[in-house]
Amino acid sequence: MVAAVGRFAEGVAMKIGLVGYKGSGKSTLFEWLTGVRADPAHAHTGQGAMAAIAEPRLAELAKIYGAKKVTPAALEIVDTPGLSRTHEGNASRLALIREAGCLVFVVAAFDGNDPLADIRSLDEDLLLADMEILSGRLQRVAESLKKPLPRAEKEQLAHEEATLNLVLAAINSGNPLRETQMTEEQRRVTRAFRLFSEKPRMVIINAAEDEPNPQRFTALSDCNLPVLALPASLELELARMTPEDRAEFEREMGLSGIDRQQFIRKMLQVAGLITFITANDKEVRAWLLRSGGTALEAAECIHTDLARGFIRAEVTNCDQLLQCGSEREAKARHLVHQQPKDYVVQQDDVILIRFSV
Repeated sequence: MVAAVGRFAEGVAMKIGLVGYKGSGKSTLFEWLTGVRADPAHAHTGQGAMAAIAEPRLAELAKIYGAKKVTPAALEIVDTPGLSRTHEGNASRLALIREAGCLVFVVAAFDGNDPLADIRSLDEDLLLADMEILSGRLQRVAESLKKPLPRAEKEQLAHEEATLNLVLAAINSGNPLRETQMTEEQRRVTRAFRLFSEKPRMVIINAAEDEPNPQRFTALSDCNLPVLALPASLELELARMTPEDRAEFEREMGLSGIDRQQFIRKMLQVAGLITFITANDKEVRAWLLRSGGTALEAAECIHTDLARGFIRAEVTNCDQLLQCGSEREAKARHLVHQQPKDYVVQQDDVILIRFSV
């Protein structure tokens, strides 16, 4: 049997959490990325919307397969409530993005605001939120260890206690957990808490509308994070225009415009995700998968039945397939490769899962 499009497995973290202080332009950026207006009713609870990852080759593949439907991959962008500079109540505001696969710090670079100071302060907010979670759990573990328990359970709790103390020590010393040496067993303990300190992150600088060179902020010293910059309010205004009006406005103002997909793809990269493609006569679709993911994991992303009955994957590079003009020609040129379940999926692989259930 061949792969059919099914439900998306929840294993791949698709959420990208926007984090910033009130007035940073975070919600403006959210609308620019997703095309969905920020709803004032969600100002205190946050909201999410999908940002499609543009891929023109999907339409080309659809012509080859005769598919009527084309579905791009998408990231879920989550706009959190604006944080307080006093740090009060920020831990609860951040809870919305505990499950995010990547964090984006949105910081203002106008009205005299210091972007680097904001980045450091946001990092402190995340550390404090993690410490609150870990300290509470550590207290409960310590109380449990005082009770009479079976030996195996006590040993498990003792291991968790030691791991939590290690993690808290790392956080207190300012070392991000994503850079801290830990065993896989220790990582297993920390994963349950979805700690911010373990999540990859990047920075988007929101520059003033009249900033002549927003890209100068991408060279922030002492940041040690990927940085992109744009005047978000201006770009949103341009995005709301018709293509004709936008082109005329940019020409009159001497603007070059900013590629929204550059930002979305950078988030994809920082989150450690790649895309692969499935194609048949019904639908051509792009899927998200963690970088380093296997053919078996790709099968599970498409549908759990495909993973359960996995036989093999037939894999072709997208560009090579397009050059051939048909799947039959790609096979004739020996460009379709039979791969086992532990095959590491590559960016732009076109995959057909053979399975039996």
